[in-house]
Amino acid sequence: MQIDQHTYIAILAGGVGTRLWPRSRQDQPKQFSHIQNPTRTMIQTTVDRVADLVSADHIYIVTGERYTQMAQQQLPQVPSANILAEPCGRNTAPAIGLSCLHLRRRDPQAVVAALHSDHAIPDVTAFQQALKTAFAIAQGNTDDTNYIVTLGIEPTFPHTGYGYIHCHAQPLPPEAFSEGETPPTPTTAYAVRRFLEKPPLAQAEEFLRTGGYYWNAGMFIFRAQHMLAEIARQLPELYAGLMEIDQALDQGPTQAQAVMARVWPTLPNVSIDHGIMEGTPHVAVVPLDAGWNDVGSWDALAHVIPPQADGNVVAGGKLMALDSHSNIIYAGDKKLVALIGVDDLVVVDTGDAILVGKKDQMQRVKEIVDGLDKSSS
Repeated sequence: MQIDQHTYIAILAGGVGTRLWPRSRQDQPKQFSHIQNPTRTMIQTTVDRVADLVSADHIYIVTGERYTQMAQQQLPQVPSANILAEPCGRNTAPAIGLSCLHLRRRDPQAVVAALHSDHAIPDVTAFQQALKTAFAIAQGNTDDTNYIVTLGIEPTFPHTGYGYIHCHAQPLPPEAFSEGETPPTPTTAYAVRRFLEKPPLAQAEEFLRTGGYYWNAGMFIFRAQHMLAEIARQLPELYAGLMEIDQALDQGPTQAQAVMARVWPTLPNVSIDHGIMEGTPHVAVVPLDAGWNDVGSWDALAHVIPPQADGNVVAGGKLMALDSHSNIIYAGDKKLVALIGVDDLVVVDTGDAILVGKKDQMQRVKEIVDGLDKSSS
């Protein structure tokens, strides 16, 4: 059931995903690839996840110019006008600001959920309920208490690779929620105290013991008009560039494209977390326990794909394992991978490249990519 006529989804799909090399590459990054699902790419799965909440013409995709055709091919239900092209990557604050420009023009009352195109969220029902709650808060704001809402992931272990959200103990009062067509769901929400950087292990362990801390997954829900006002207040240089792009939209597609090509590369390269969220006075968090994973490296597949009896995870291809445990395999559908006496490895075969490494070393894949870039330059 769709939420409300003023609700929209903006999917950020401009990254390259270098830590999932060799499957994720410049010409086909991970969001447009089959990583965990052999029949649906990650961006298709992301759109599937919200299809019950908003109509396809309320979904916007922000991606690189080189990927717009790929986005149109994989998402034929999304109008081509809703696929917004970035001339180059400038991080999440400009990307979200660009979506807000277009949505404010379409609907001055637009409420937007900015989501990532490459996350795994197995429990779709829990995710949709949390998103409904977030929309109800973002819609229900008065002018002096405009909340930007984030979905906070219930931490399952003291992860040191994620930022954290620290919230107040008392839930938001009922008046914080919208009284529109969709009543608030029973999911609880809290006001945010602060955002915290990636902590050392001892501090992360303390967060879990104390409670009231959530992983920051970078999913935000807000009024488009309010987000632009926050960009104007906190990132005036970005706002000035966005306004120049906005004015060019009235001058026809040729002029708009020329201004975009000139202005966009000059915008500040800043994340929405650092640029906006840390300085916004009214932020709410809706807890989410849905098996979320950002699939940031190959070892993450062990958390999103059910393992076999010996602990091996097969994301693609076929496996024959002798005395081998807790390995991750990704290969072509007809390719057989045979393992003898090895544990805790990642084996990736994409036809023209093979990656083999220890699971706990997968964050170093980016070093391989950097080395390849240098050797080809």
